[in-house]
Amino acid sequence: MSQIVTLSLFRFDRTRDRLWAFAMMGAARLSLPRTPDIGFWKLCGSGTGEGFTPIPNFGVYAILATWPDHDTARARIATAPIFRKYRTRAAEDWTVFLTPTSAKGEWSGTAPFTVGDAPENGPLAALTRATVKPSVAARFWKRVPDISTVIGADPNVAFKIGIGEVPLLHQVTFSIWPDAKRMANFARTGHHADAIRAVRSGGWFREELYARFAVTSDMGTWNGASPLAHLDMP
Repeated sequence: MSQIVTLSLFRFDRTRDRLWAFAMMGAARLSLPRTPDIGFWKLCGSGTGEGFTPIPNFGVYAILATWPDHDTARARIATAPIFRKYRTRAAEDWTVFLTPTSAKGEWSGTAPFTVGDAPENGPLAALTRATVKPSVAARFWKRVPDISTVIGADPNVAFKIGIGEVPLLHQVTFSIWPDAKRMANFARTGHHADAIRAVRSGGWFREELYARFAVTSDMGTWNGASPLAHLDMP
């Protein structure tokens, strides 16, 4: 069995539901640890625009979690009370199921992802998580809009979002690509590559995590359809 990672996104349209979701950033911390079979988990807000911005989007929230296998993950996302509460309030929700293929670094002092067997071909997801040093936050966020514009315009990216635990300082970027070649082409060129070089040379992050995943399946819709609909799934 291979570890499965899920990223569940929920969009809230009504003001009362947005207020509920914002309050759950604290309250859900009591429920998620009691969910059967859940491993590592994180509650996150999101950014506006392409997602990679310092301005919060109070309409979209995310839950990232790890599970022992795909069947367990799908069952818990469908039936666990905390996930059902979110879906009841949300105008739309989508969960993507992922198998880790590589992981380097830590998240809150933990290495959360266990690399396992995955298909050699098919769509891949990339996740980058970092704790930005407060002293360099302004310089970091000057770089991000350039990356956001480039990734948003790239015709190869199937899905992208920026999420985070703490605005400005704890950031996660997540994107899905048709294959490893096209993902690598983006990562190695243009503003993204320049930003990575600046980060590495300047020591901007207190903690970093870089992970890649095989995209296994999904549940629900985002913007009215599955973001995986036009990809060649294995």
